[in-house]
Amino acid sequence: VQLQASGGGLVQIGGSLRLSCAASGAAFGFDRLGWYRQAPGKQRELVADIGRSGDTNYADFVKGRFTISRDNAKNTVNLQMDSLKPEDTAVYYCMTRYFALNYWGKGTQVTVSS
Repeated sequence: VQLQASGGGLVQIGGSLRLSCAASGAAFGFDRLGWYRQAPGKQRELVADIGRSGDTNYADFVKGRFTISRDNAKNTVNLQMDSLKPEDTAVYYCMTRYFALNYWGKGTQVTVSS
């Protein structure tokens, strides 16, 4: 299983960014795809995840600001991040679970500055 993330970068407070992740290596696709983040000195935490049917789960701190979506045919998952705050600064990781193992993509840096 491989996860290839793209997007991220530097944005001003209140701005928007879009992260994308392409997953491969599963014959029948992936049940859930998600995004986690890790800020310096903090533990990695769930941002949002989404199931095959489109059911979503968001962390309270991003509800109403971030939107997760997926394309099952392409095995891709996107994270639209709006109204970004300085506290959203972190390395963002794409993640999935396949046959009881967790797989992580290479992180992508998101920096929100004034």
